[in-house]
Amino acid sequence: MLPHNQSATGSVYPPAAVSSSTYDMDVFADDEELFIIQTANTWLQQANLRPVPKMLFGKFWYEGELCILFADSNLGKSILAVQIANAISTGTTIHPFTCEAKAQPVLYCDFELSEKQFEARYSVDYHDHYQFSNNFYRAELNPDSDMPPGFKDFDEYLSACLERSIVQTGTKVVVIDNLTYLRGENEKAKDALPLMKHMKALKNRYGLSILALAHTPKRDLTLEITRNDLQGSKMLMNFCDSAFTIGESVNSNSTRYLKQIKQRNTNQVYDSNNVCVCEINKPFNFLQYEFTGHGVEADHLRKIKRTANSEYTEQVTAMHAEGKSLREIGAQLGISFQKADRIIKAANLASIIVNPS
Repeated sequence: MLPHNQSATGSVYPPAAVSSSTYDMDVFADDEELFIIQTANTWLQQANLRPVPKMLFGKFWYEGELCILFADSNLGKSILAVQIANAISTGTTIHPFTCEAKAQPVLYCDFELSEKQFEARYSVDYHDHYQFSNNFYRAELNPDSDMPPGFKDFDEYLSACLERSIVQTGTKVVVIDNLTYLRGENEKAKDALPLMKHMKALKNRYGLSILALAHTPKRDLTLEITRNDLQGSKMLMNFCDSAFTIGESVNSNSTRYLKQIKQRNTNQVYDSNNVCVCEINKPFNFLQYEFTGHGVEADHLRKIKRTANSEYTEQVTAMHAEGKSLREIGAQLGISFQKADRIIKAANLASIIVNPS
């Protein structure tokens, strides 16, 4: 057994102060220590021997990251995810989002589309199919499969099958479309935590780069997208390495914008003042995002409509401050006293929000 001031890697650290522990320290085997303790310099020396992570999709996703791509339904998450997977499988770049990694196998777990729906997107009227690289592996659920004994539930069985597929294909890049199918409930932290721990464990065990797609609940389209818009946001955001989102533009049905939400291998380049604007097009047999430029997120958001009440707010609140009754205010302005009451309550609420105690 190693002395108490020496780690399993040989790094020596100061002896612990003598104290009466709550636990029996002799129960820990040398190879079962939860913490690996080394000097900071040793960590840096080890890290220097590892390759620098390469970009898989520009500054949005790097090698070795568990990245989450989230957006509302029907905004084209799957379209972009297939496009990214296709680029990695061929070692090509989706302009201007550089792919530095060499061509390699990619496992795309498709829990959204049927094979016929997939064909419709990557063909011309179900003919003239797009030719994917043989590095591109697509998986979908087998409807005839029965869960064998030994698994406590379907989630556990699905996770085991995913791991087996990773080993079978020898892939280091996995796209999961989408997270809901790995765990039925992700909205609450207690449900999202086991899922993210499992994903991190897979990533570390096999040296994976994982892109996981996730939904947002219904959101206010007048507001910028933040990390709080991700379903089960707190736990998912805490455990992922990076995250980006697709925003819907009010300017056109086919216009989308991409925005960084979390990053560790780079600084934030694509924030609300520099979103990547794209158009969804199908020039021939491949449905895809086409980059058109950079923009400001506010230009793509729904504008707040001025309500009829807002034109009376200043007058009503001023008269109320003078001590006039609701009926007096209504009679003078030609509105009902109920409307005057609603305007005052709305003004008071806005004041509380802007100037909280």
